[in-house]
Amino acid sequence: MVRVEANRRDFLRWLVTAGAGLAAAGVAPAVFAQEAAAAGSDIVVLRGVTVVDGTDGPARPGSAVVLVGDRIAWVGPSAEVPRCGTARVVDGRGRHLVPGLWDMHTHGLDYEQLWPPLFLANGVTGIREMQGYAENRATRDKIARGELLGPRVVLASAIIDGPVSLLGPPAVQVADAGQARAAVRTAAAQGADFVKVYSYLPLECFAAVADECRRHGLTFAGHWPYRVRQLDAAKAGQRSFEHLFGLPIATSSRRDEFLARLDATPFDPDAKRAFFNLARELDRQAALAYDPATAERHFAGLKALGSRLSPTFAVNRVISRSADAYAHDPRLKYVSPDIRGFWADRLPLFAPDSPRKIAQQEAYFEAQLRLVGEAHRAGVGLLGGTDCLNPYVFPGFSLHDELDFLVEAGLSPRQALQAVTRDAARFLGRSATTGTITPGKVADLVLLDADPLADIRAVRRIDTVVTAGRVLDRGTLDRMLADAETAANQPAPPGNARSVRLPVHGCC
Repeated sequence: MVRVEANRRDFLRWLVTAGAGLAAAGVAPAVFAQEAAAAGSDIVVLRGVTVVDGTDGPARPGSAVVLVGDRIAWVGPSAEVPRCGTARVVDGRGRHLVPGLWDMHTHGLDYEQLWPPLFLANGVTGIREMQGYAENRATRDKIARGELLGPRVVLASAIIDGPVSLLGPPAVQVADAGQARAAVRTAAAQGADFVKVYSYLPLECFAAVADECRRHGLTFAGHWPYRVRQLDAAKAGQRSFEHLFGLPIATSSRRDEFLARLDATPFDPDAKRAFFNLARELDRQAALAYDPATAERHFAGLKALGSRLSPTFAVNRVISRSADAYAHDPRLKYVSPDIRGFWADRLPLFAPDSPRKIAQQEAYFEAQLRLVGEAHRAGVGLLGGTDCLNPYVFPGFSLHDELDFLVEAGLSPRQALQAVTRDAARFLGRSATTGTITPGKVADLVLLDADPLADIRAVRRIDTVVTAGRVLDRGTLDRMLADAETAANQPAPPGNARSVRLPVHGCC
């Protein structure tokens, strides 16, 4: 085709005739073009890119992606796109375009000058924020209204835990079914996207949360509740299990022995961390007694029930090393002094502190990688999340680490990328609007300088990020990083009593 110069109206008219992709996505091309014309929506053409669209299809070199406003309007060969004098053209030759990434386990969104820009600068255009409270609800709403540049946010309720808990406010502690139901009703009233359950939740309270969530049309996810068998929790509707807690036990030849020991051990209000430490140690020992037959049954149950695993390797890696292993991480320049102080103070509480313990935890981490690989090969769905705000887990940056770990666990680079794009969108019920590079979906995209299907580390080589149609080129991303570094290293204003909202053991 011979490309001719088109004005804006002619270009939108071309979209109407070329809009089979829009039509396939359930969007009427003519209506789309009329709305775009009326709104004066910007037109952006990413030309000459290799599209890695998040599906199982092959990469498509020599492609163009046309954005109109905040949506993808067209995807196809560059040669078929007419020139438009009013369009912004991004030269994508030699580069690879992938869907915007989702970090499916985050904390700290309301550090507004730090977390949102760091997510975007690393290609993370969506997050699942795992603890809801007033401040991050306000930040979410600012982003939604366009008052603050940041990722899309799926926000949990306040964490719901039992009367003995490692957490304090804003987590909610419940002692009976009535209080558990009330906590879910509050979450619904506050606009939570889902309910977060926690480790020390009693069985009666867990059952009440599950039932009340059904009544309100809410899903729930979170930690393995120690008093509930993992597959029973999945049957009740728990959609994801975070951090691999309990998975080594559930797939071990010593499963019944270890579960019986946990069942017989009370939650001690005078030593709240004792049960967590016991459960973690039993998980470690169980990983050394992995049983393929037991694992096969457990994985088949998770797969059939549709519950996913969120390994959060990024945080698990930190707590498998000595407390000083990350003390000189260059990414600390983006972290404020109050958070750095919290990390330095709290990490020694649960990091290994001797050569023997470090070796044990290193072996345990390697076992976790193997376990996730087995789960993946058995068809269990995986989510890519980091648990940022825990010690030395960095917003945006650590999702790149998480992708490395997923590949190390046995996923292909394509499968790892899908875990934080297409599969994340499916899990969130947003596959109609995000997760792949498809006409009609939101314009959340990352342009890379290398091929992520050849090496997943290419996700670090970011040229441009598009968030809701807004183009952030490399210069803009560098300024965002510089501004975040400046903000992180400014002294806190007098009287600032804000505390970091994480439990003493990490892994929230």
